[in-house]
Amino acid sequence: MAKNKKVNQVVFPASLLSPVAGFLQGQLNELKRRRRDISGEDPFKNPDRATDNASPDTDAEEQFGHARTSAIKLELDRKIIQTRKALARIRVGKYGICVNCGGMIDTDRLMIYPEATLCVKCEAKKEKI
Repeated sequence: MAKNKKVNQVVFPASLLSPVAGFLQGQLNELKRRRRDISGEDPFKNPDRATDNASPDTDAEEQFGHARTSAIKLELDRKIIQTRKALARIRVGKYGICVNCGGMIDTDRLMIYPEATLCVKCEAKKEKI
């Protein structure tokens, strides 16, 4: 005997999701702009960079600058991916639904972290692992 139970999932109305999608799209555009800006600050991309016979302090400053911009770009890339996923979830009607348990993500959590894909309980379980 096959189990064909249909779970009634709550879906946010489009009238509520439209402003969220607009906010997330604006956030995505800002993240992309910041990533372009930070890429320009990378000392390794400077065409006037002295690669040979640079003083140790200049070399150390360039290494630190490169490490800093690389770390910031990595974090921005992570945020861009999360924001794109949230926009995709809005498009397919799964925004606000926990990807782990299928329950609703608390609206207070979504207000603070609109890219959330896990409810508080599932996030807590994930953090314990």
